[in-house]
Amino acid sequence: MKNQTIKIWVDAAMTLCLMLLMSYSLIGEQAHEWIGMGMFVLFILHHWFNCHWLAGLRHGRYTAFRILQTVTAGLVCLCMIGAMVSAVIISRTVFAFLPAVGNAAFGRTLHLLSAYWGFMCMALHLGVNWRMVIATMQRGYPTLKKHGKPLAIGVLAVSVYGIFAFFRRSLPDYLFLRTHFVYFDFEKPLIFFYLDYLCIMVLVAFVGYILAGAAQGVHRKPGQ
Repeated sequence: MKNQTIKIWVDAAMTLCLMLLMSYSLIGEQAHEWIGMGMFVLFILHHWFNCHWLAGLRHGRYTAFRILQTVTAGLVCLCMIGAMVSAVIISRTVFAFLPAVGNAAFGRTLHLLSAYWGFMCMALHLGVNWRMVIATMQRGYPTLKKHGKPLAIGVLAVSVYGIFAFFRRSLPDYLFLRTHFVYFDFEKPLIFFYLDYLCIMVLVAFVGYILAGAAQGVHRKPGQ
């Protein structure tokens, strides 16, 4: 149970880092790079805590849910690798001591794609595994079972707004390279940026939750 609790805190810290990283210019380039390094360390810890799952990839039958779970985890890994490789190429702080490697324009493009697809894939991965997260939390905090219905209503409401925020924040442009530059509005409070991205994350996680339920043949509301 102790390891499960630590895993949840590591995942929560990764989620927080992910939100901070998406605000890039709004928090400053140096902070962005150091938070990115923190994210990478947490990513390694996440896999260390889940080494038993990795070790079992070659064994057992691959059900629809296991395929979905494995594919989403693999996509997250690819995005993280892309983000780290491109970070080394374009770094001006953390890896500034290294000689120039690669093409800066390519590095920025790779970093943009890795960051935004990574954001989407991590949110999807969270949703796919949400039932296990809730089950773990309910074992430690049984009273959470009483809040299943309000949680489901809240998730649905936030997801509806998340659709609006997804287009308002121009994510399709960044995901499909319609533009190579991310626009940040420095005149609006930072909290609004984070709230929009949180709603987008909830939306994508909810999609992952629905897909996982369909793959498992389970039709329950979030939190149950």
